[in-house]
Amino acid sequence: MDNSIFNVIMPLLTNFGSLIAWSLVCALIFIFGGQYGKKVAILGLLALFLSSTAVLVLKYVIAEPRPFLVLNHVHLLTTENDYSFPSGHAAASFAAAVAIGKKYSFIIKRKSYKLIYPLLAFAAAIGFSRVYIGVHYPLDVISGAIIGTVFALAVVRFENQISNFIGLERILNINIAGKLKDII
Repeated sequence: MDNSIFNVIMPLLTNFGSLIAWSLVCALIFIFGGQYGKKVAILGLLALFLSSTAVLVLKYVIAEPRPFLVLNHVHLLTTENDYSFPSGHAAASFAAAVAIGKKYSFIIKRKSYKLIYPLLAFAAAIGFSRVYIGVHYPLDVISGAIIGTVFALAVVRFENQISNFIGLERILNINIAGKLKDII
């Protein structure tokens, strides 16, 4: 694959799939999303943590080399140092997209739409970018997407049990936005 526009866009897009980028999104939701946003952010962070832990374990158990290390003529736009399978960017993107998207919706012309659909499209684009830039096989991305989705669905499904276990009500009473306004 070689496309002059994608050669610029895909390396940029792929950065939005990192654990750090999605954690920052969750932090912003926690700070500025009100009480409900805090809960969504914590669920998102938990889904990110669980899926990233699973990915890290699988990467070192399976130890699949990156495509650019094995195949000839890979159109490489960036490099990675760890193993290929599964894709951590795909897992993080789908974990956050599902956890956040299942909890939020938006309204256009009095009709409510789940935020999950545009977030899933964004996560899929990030997954595609990982293959396009030459650091993953398609199966790596599909597997990462499945891992992220499964952990996010589990976190959303067991939201009440998780809330009770970690004492979420105490965490929800933290007013970071107010403290930031006082500082600024």
